[in-house]
Amino acid sequence: MTKNSVENLSGFYVVTGASSGIGLELAKLAAQDGAGLLLVADRDLGDAKRVVQQCGASEVETLEVDLATVDGIDRVIDKIGSRSVDGLMANAGHGLGEAFLTQKWDEIAHVIDTNITGTVSLIHRIGSGMVLRDKGRILVTGSIAGDMPGAYQLVYNSTKAFINDFCVGLANELKSTSVVVTCLMPGVTDTQFFERAGMEDTRAGQMKDKADPAKVARDGYNALLKGETQEVSGIMNKIQDLFADLLPDELVAQMHRHLAKP
Repeated sequence: MTKNSVENLSGFYVVTGASSGIGLELAKLAAQDGAGLLLVADRDLGDAKRVVQQCGASEVETLEVDLATVDGIDRVIDKIGSRSVDGLMANAGHGLGEAFLTQKWDEIAHVIDTNITGTVSLIHRIGSGMVLRDKGRILVTGSIAGDMPGAYQLVYNSTKAFINDFCVGLANELKSTSVVVTCLMPGVTDTQFFERAGMEDTRAGQMKDKADPAKVARDGYNALLKGETQEVSGIMNKIQDLFADLLPDELVAQMHRHLAKP
């Protein structure tokens, strides 16, 4: 399904998880179209700012906050101030490897609070202004993992299941408006994800043919421009996502176990 197709982005965009990987690549694409950007991440953004400026952004600001916290979300809204946000690229998120019952609760909670609570809160606070203006675009990074029972990556997959469904439902609620909601669903991508999740010793983490984050970002960016509701990045991921829907959940969980178990 498509809605409100445009040739490029313009105006003021907020990009979360923008320090590296898919988030940085999305910011670079928006910068190349001349958008002004607020880059948000939970780590230093100095290098990212320089890269994005070189790509032609009209303006680049940065904010280092933890989006798993209420204070972090409040600081983003304060930084935006009275400006109208033309687009939100909600890319911030992280995973957590190992078996669920061996993980520490504070680490589990941080994944949930980043991937779900922080993401949905930011969409709610920024999206409400878009609806009032009847203008705006929201790109959320979900995952094909959200369609798979995630043995040994259980919390991450479950949060992405929420995000994938949330985006489609929100897009449906907003179909009578000019606000676009797009969910980008990548597969295994060559970013810092596996290092941060403690999954470098898994088959998924050691895969040599991980997707290029620049290609994934371009797929999501193009889908946002076209007004598409969902975009699974990559032919093989499309096939994998299709089979995840068709095969019994128990079998998919076992297949995921093979990829994610240390």
